[in-house]
Order: sequence, then structure tokens, then C-alpha cells
Amino acid sequence: MKRQYKVAVVLVLSIAAIARWAGADERIEIVGKDPAGHGLVCRAQGKTILIVAGSPEEMGAAQGSLLGEKVRFLMERTIYLMGAADSVNSGTWFMDRMKEIEQRVGPHVPERFVRECDALSRAAGVSQRDGRYGNLFPERFHCSGVAVRGTATKDGRVLHARVLDYIRDINLQSSALVQVFIPEGRNAWMSLGYAGFIGTVTCMNEKGLAIGEMGGRGEGDWDGVPMSLLLRDIMERASNVEEALEIFRKGPRTCEYYYVISDKSRNMAGVASDARQMTVLRPGEQNPLLPPVPEDTVLISGGDRAKLLSQRLHEAHGQIDVPRMIEIIKRPVAMSSNLHNAIFSPETLDMWFADAGRRTVACDEPYARCNLAELIALYRESHFSSAALRRE
Repeated sequence: MKRQYKVAVVLVLSIAAIARWAGADERIEIVGKDPAGHGLVCRAQGKTILIVAGSPEEMGAAQGSLLGEKVRFLMERTIYLMGAADSVNSGTWFMDRMKEIEQRVGPHVPERFVRECDALSRAAGVSQRDGRYGNLFPERFHCSGVAVRGTATKDGRVLHARVLDYIRDINLQSSALVQVFIPEGRNAWMSLGYAGFIGTVTCMNEKGLAIGEMGGRGEGDWDGVPMSLLLRDIMERASNVEEALEIFRKGPRTCEYYYVISDKSRNMAGVASDARQMTVLRPGEQNPLLPPVPEDTVLISGGDRAKLLSQRLHEAHGQIDVPRMIEIIKRPVAMSSNLHNAIFSPETLDMWFADAGRRTVACDEPYARCNLAELIALYRESHFSSAALRRE
């Protein structure tokens, strides 16, 4: 009787967490559970949420078994469809180039990520080669990122937006999801990502550290940690902006990338880096490659998009909240290839996000909201209640 009472209490707590996350008229529906007890798939507000926990092998197997069909779709699109186009455009056979990339990054990739990737591939019914190549696919993102705080925002808190512009027309968005990783002995974190992808380009961890990436040039500098896995390593090991910068400095890094980083202490930074050098921009710091940067602001973008982003930020300075930020990053700051957008609040662990539709850009789609702390609690409460029921 006492055990049944404890289980009932846990279930009530889970329902309360769900209500806080989605609002009074929304609920998170658990639609899949990993039989081994290391993952959940949920649906809320029309979005898919994956939560995995445990060792690298356990997390990989959980994602692969729960999302096998979506994983296979993503690998097919990135490796075979995009790979064929890449072969034609570059004049180099895609599989040969991917083999070279794997050989060159191999010595630098943390071994735990290789174990997770291979376990995911086995569980999803994907070859080890395709699983690895899909996670090493050369990133060619042309994006924008901005973080604001203090005098720039309505209430002084940090708001950090990232705009991902990347080949929307091959329907990668059909594999889009929120991924929550709870690795043993490391920081829990979430990614606005894609099924089968164990790295990240848009992320925030439980310590209140958020990062968004923007792509540059320098393709071919593969002797380092691939960008998406470097960001994951930062999520799992760093607690704040300064710790993240130290991991970036130590690298080794690969090609040219740009980043906007923020944390719950209201520290923020922009980073421009390649395999050989790294520049850090602090809030309000001006740079000849950027348009005027407002006070308490970090921004990274390119061309006319950067000029318009700067203009919108100046016009909204002191009044920026989430709805205003959603307007600021709309077209043409976002490109016609806008695949997803995210707005982080590191102080509350909230993320507002939108994915592209089949024929619409992400910035024109409705935004959903999730809270990392509540998703972690939901998983742990569900895991505890399942274990308690098994003991009955």
C-alpha cells in the first residue's frame, strides 16, 4: 500500500511538471519508452521531444530504437541525397571525402561519442559507416546569432537568439526534435536537433550555458574535433561562458565557425575561430567586419542581414523581450533556407523554438516552448515511477 502511494505521488508530480511546461491547455504525451529504461519520446505542441540518459551506449541505443525510422530518413537525406549533390558540385566522390574526414578527425573525437554513435546506428538499423558519416557531414550553415542583456532587454535578463539557415528544401525538418541528453557524470543539456544527430549546433545545458553556431569557410581543416561534437563536449563539461571559451581555445578546432555564447550570470561573448586562431568579442564591442553593435549586445551575422539585424536591435533597444526578439529575427535576417530558430533564456532554462514547415521558413511558423529543468524532472520522475511499478 505504501509503495502504491509513493507511485501515485510521483505520477501527480509528473503531471504537475507537464502542466508547468506546456500551459493549462497543453500536455506532454509520452508516446514511446525505451524497453531498457534509458529513454522517452514525447509529443507536445506538435513537437517531438527525445530524452535519453545513461552511458554512451545506453543513450545511443535508446535514441536508435525509439527513433529508428527518422534516423534512417535523416541518414538517407544527408549521406545519399546531399552526398550525390556534393559529389557533382565538388568533383570529388563524397564517400572518399567522408572517409578522409573520418580518418583526420578520428584521433581528436572523444571516444564516448564514437561509442554512442555506433550504438545508435546498430539500434536504428543503420550501418556503422553511415551513422558516423551522417554525424560528420560537413556543416555549411549561413546563420545569424545575437545575445542581449541589461540595458538592451525589457527586464535586464539575457535573451539569446539563434537563426539556423540550411537547405530547408530537402525536408530535414521532418526529423526535427528537441533532444535532452542526461549523460552519466556530466552536465545534462538539450539540443534543438535532428534524429540520429548526436552533436549539436543549437544548445543549452542545465548550468544555464547556451551556444548557437554560425558557419564560415576554411573547409578542409579537418584535423581537430568536429564543430558539432566540440559544442556537445562544451555542453557536458562547461558551466559558464569563460569555461566554454577555455575549451574552445584548447580545441583542437577544425574549420571556420562563429559562435554566440551566453550564461545565466549574464555573461555573453561572440567567437570567431578557425583551426589556427580565435577572436573573442565582448558585449557592445565593435568590429570592422560587423555593423554597429548596440550596448549590452553580441551579434554575428553577414552582409545585409547583419546590417538589418543591427538596425532592428538599435530600434528595439531597452524593450527586447521574447515576442520582440521573434520579430527581430524574421526575414530577411533569417534567410529563405531558414530551418530552425531558437531563443534561450539561460537564467530560467526556457527555450522558445520554431522549425521550418514543408514549404515555410521557420521564422514564419508558430513557436513552442520547453524548459530544460522540467524535462529533466519529467524523465527522472517517469523513470522512478517505472522502477517502482516493476518492484510491485
